Amino acid sequence: MKLAIFDLDNTLLGGDSDESWGDFMVELGLRDAETYGQKNQAFYQDYLNGTLDIFAFQRFMLEVVTEHPLEQMLEWRSQFLEQKIKPILLPKAFDLIKSHRQQGHELLIITATNRFITGPIAELLGIEDMLATEPEMLDGQYTGDLTGTPCFAEGKITRLKAWLEERGASLEQENLETWFYSDSRNDTPLLEQVTHPFAVDPDPTLKQTAQARGWEIISLR
Repeated sequence: MKLAIFDLDNTLLGGDSDESWGDFMVELGLRDAETYGQKNQAFYQDYLNGTLDIFAFQRFMLEVVTEHPLEQMLEWRSQFLEQKIKPILLPKAFDLIKSHRQQGHELLIITATNRFITGPIAELLGIEDMLATEPEMLDGQYTGDLTGTPCFAEGKITRLKAWLEERGASLEQENLETWFYSDSRNDTPLLEQVTHPFAVDPDPTLKQTAQARGWEIISLR
């Protein structure tokens, strides 16, 4: 088995889908720009520092989807994809995906961002399998809580191991060859687990780690 794993935000995308979603909510008038911006910036700084509380952050991001009917949220999400996501799709990312697909590798996106936002983005990228942070839904409405293990930092390893186990595989087996592409220091735990770690337009901390460990550094921008 040969498996190519991709982080999403600032890796396959030329930006952050969570941040773009927040901007879109402000533009729709669903959130106050100053208040939302301050909270979001604080979470983003925690992310950069490697101290993000993923549960608190995702509840913050999911709050708006609990306040409106699902049908309305899906309509807004379609607008979001057109206005915010399609402009930051990267041609080099599509080339990288194509290269792995042509070699017969299985493809997997693994992202901390919740599935409500990222599900249709994976479809745009043509990747069927994705592990994402899962928002809870009851009676056809999102609750604002999460289900299962958030797909963040060491949680990505937990989720990936479970995904592989369902397919009769494991990270430890000798005949499993893996690639992982990420921009973030928060993905160092998983980068350490794969056969071929790639730092993609990395943040300063990951760039330093990659240089020290001899990991390949590439740009998709």
